Amino acid sequence: MAIAKLKLVEIEFPKSQSSVILSKLINRDDFHPEPASKFADRVRGLTTLKNASHFADLLSRMEEAKQTCGFKYEEAAPAFMSIAEADQAFLEVADQVTKINMLKKDLEEMIEENELTIKQLTPMANDDAMDFDNIFTSKYLEVRYGQMPVHNVDKLSFYDNQIFLFKSFYKDAHTCYCFYVTTHEKAPEVDNIFSSLFFERIHIPDYVHGTPKKAIESLQEEIDLARKNIDKYEKNKQQLIESHQEELSVIYATCKDRASTSEAEKFVVVFGNMAAIYGFCEKKVAKLLTNELAGYEKVTVNIKPAMGDSRLTPPTLLKNNWFSKPFRLFVEMYGVPSYTDFDPTNFVAITYTLLFGIMFGDVGQGLVLAIVGFLFAKFKGIKLGEVGMRIGLSSIIFGFFFGSVFGNEEVLTFMPHFVPMESKNTMPLLEAAIGIGVVLIIISMMFNTYLNLKKKHWGEFFFSQNGVSGLSFYISIIILALNSLMGLHLPLGLPFILIFTVLPILLIFLKEPLSRKIEGFKMFPEGFGSFFTEGFFELFDIVLTFITNTMSFLRVGGFVLSHAGMMLVVYTLANKMGGPGYWITLVIGNIFVMVLEGMIVGIQVLRLEFYEMFSRYYEGNGIPFTSIKDILKK
Repeated sequence: MAIAKLKLVEIEFPKSQSSVILSKLINRDDFHPEPASKFADRVRGLTTLKNASHFADLLSRMEEAKQTCGFKYEEAAPAFMSIAEADQAFLEVADQVTKINMLKKDLEEMIEENELTIKQLTPMANDDAMDFDNIFTSKYLEVRYGQMPVHNVDKLSFYDNQIFLFKSFYKDAHTCYCFYVTTHEKAPEVDNIFSSLFFERIHIPDYVHGTPKKAIESLQEEIDLARKNIDKYEKNKQQLIESHQEELSVIYATCKDRASTSEAEKFVVVFGNMAAIYGFCEKKVAKLLTNELAGYEKVTVNIKPAMGDSRLTPPTLLKNNWFSKPFRLFVEMYGVPSYTDFDPTNFVAITYTLLFGIMFGDVGQGLVLAIVGFLFAKFKGIKLGEVGMRIGLSSIIFGFFFGSVFGNEEVLTFMPHFVPMESKNTMPLLEAAIGIGVVLIIISMMFNTYLNLKKKHWGEFFFSQNGVSGLSFYISIIILALNSLMGLHLPLGLPFILIFTVLPILLIFLKEPLSRKIEGFKMFPEGFGSFFTEGFFELFDIVLTFITNTMSFLRVGGFVLSHAGMMLVVYTLANKMGGPGYWITLVIGNIFVMVLEGMIVGIQVLRLEFYEMFSRYYEGNGIPFTSIKDILKK
């Protein structure tokens, strides 16, 4: 119904032009390529194009440089250049930027170290008597500078007998900055004492000279100078990057183009100095490709029928109208139709919308469903929202038929409508549901019959329970049932029963041996007894399936009654509440019914589609049409 007619396209070209040809294809969303392995694995002498993607490696390094070095790339057209030329041009700039960054890093580390030292020296900044050159260069004394808890300072009085000199520089509520001096011999013992008092040593770097105040000033000067140099280096780096930005942008664009081309090399079949790409597309696209590649030397485009190569199975490209397109979601859940089948999306769209509207017929609730579906589709891009819009409109239409507006059947009294809860309407409703099921089952069987005729599967066409025999048997049983129950008095005698009921069921029973006979094989390879036992139980299952599939459509009428019954309960509770409680109960009840029943009805209709209809004619074993652009994107 809506499967696009495709052509098999074979593009032959010199192997040396692979990158050029692939660059013409990689961004197309209308060309389905076939992997080269399908040909290389079957034919000796054919290989797959396998060029190492050096451009992909360079692209990765350029992306890294963008993050770490601040490189900037603008939109640019790819250029024809070798990987050596591209790599050399990039490295010339990258090496200079790397050297500048290393100098900046060294200065930043020096600033960080100096700032930490200044922080350590600040507590003793006002002590002009201290000279680091004298203290820390002593050959006979050990000097330890650090901090310790204030409450432990008084405990030093317990160690008056020890040889050390203690001095405090600065105290706050918790910490005392201090130093102690002792001899080389006593240093281990004194260090142990101060360690027990939680003394934390602060190491003064060797490059600190003079008094604390002068040392701090000297360190701050170095920091200021380093920051000026960092700004200078950063400015030089930006100027360097900007002066080469155009060149780098071209290299970046070339790498992206060639890296994508390299990924697409798996579609190139190589035979000697020539190569080829095979793929499927529509006829108009094939002609467009032919025109685009006509200017290239030794490049030929051969257009063949979709089934022109037995090694390849054509993909399925679905094309649906605006109404049916959202329902493709349900079809693809079951599988994609093969190229030689037909697309059931239109049938699903009509039947799903019809059945849902009948089972959920309500003007108000249908309107809410349509609005919510529109909002989800418009602002969230949810495909199910588009389905909701369509089935919501169907609910509105059948809501007028049932006279229900948010479950209220008294609003539309000015127009005639069908009230499901009236006792006189119950049986007609259920009978109509069965009638709808019978019609849909017959249509599904006719689809299967047509497909088997198209594929020339004669056994399935003549003897299948969903073929001519099954169709004849089912329709005859329905006619006999109607003739008996409705008193039609049609002249359906023994000949009718023998020809349209007994003979078809016998052919269904003999389906496998008759199919073998048509194909030229032995009818009963394992003996008639084994066939009879197995065939009898299969026939019983087939007849039972016809009955259960038909009765399954009773749920259509059942949910009409269920919807009316649930809303009756909601209005009964609302009337008991009275006052403001009436409206609160009514709103909550409607929301509950819409969510619960809407979800259940949606699932039940999908079940009818899959089990009662799809199973009769749809296989869903096709290959989805996937463009080369989408394949490379994944």
